[in-house]
Amino acid sequence: MISQERIRACSLAVLLAASAMLGVPGSASAASWPNPSTSVAVGQTIKVTGGTYDGGLKRFYGTGDLGTGGQDEDQGPIFELANGTTLKNVVLGNPAADGVHCLGTCTLLNVWWEDVGEDAATFKGTSASQTMTIDGGGARKASDKVFQHNGPGTMYIRNFEVTDFGKLYRSCGNCKTQYKRNVVVDNVTATVPGKALVGINTNYGDTARLTRITIVGDSSRKIEPCQKYKGVTSGEPTKTGSGPDSTNCLYTTANITYR
Repeated sequence: MISQERIRACSLAVLLAASAMLGVPGSASAASWPNPSTSVAVGQTIKVTGGTYDGGLKRFYGTGDLGTGGQDEDQGPIFELANGTTLKNVVLGNPAADGVHCLGTCTLLNVWWEDVGEDAATFKGTSASQTMTIDGGGARKASDKVFQHNGPGTMYIRNFEVTDFGKLYRSCGNCKTQYKRNVVVDNVTATVPGKALVGINTNYGDTARLTRITIVGDSSRKIEPCQKYKGVTSGEPTKTGSGPDSTNCLYTTANITYR
């Protein structure tokens, strides 16, 4: 005879498995966020100049000049990545200053932001062929932008989670030097509250390609997948529209799943 304890245990296992498959908040999704046991105070920007920096899933947070979680435009980053480098297995805590700066082609693997400061990461550089790849990880509490694209080139954001955010990605709307920029967003889960996934400047020829996007908790569909702007070199950009098209915002309604 099977005991009542065994029956209850089996039932619990079935419920947990079902929750994980359905993506119930607080089950599989929450468990994917790391909870570091070690924290590292950073008073001066860590410069990665070659190869790969593996943070071992420690939490890094700013102190001194980096000890602010505000929106000041001239903050330094916790990490600065030289062209051709990789940052992996890092959790950025609070305060996170200006997160990560990428000075050329770079890769961020399994990087997490617990409380985004000015921006989570900024893509700089000057080459049209450069790429910034964000693969895995997630970000929370970004009152403005998560990823800022100031230089030219292409940013790839994939296998990523974001919640409580303004925009996941923004092509710089008023940089003194403007470029054509591209962003590719694939297999990203965005959970409310949030305003937009990407913002691009159509007058500079920007493109945004969205695939396998899941938006959670947005029954009224207020999060805009792709916002279009007229970018400028001074002053403020002007929003000109939103939604899919065949030139700039490259996706269809079939690429967006609401849950």
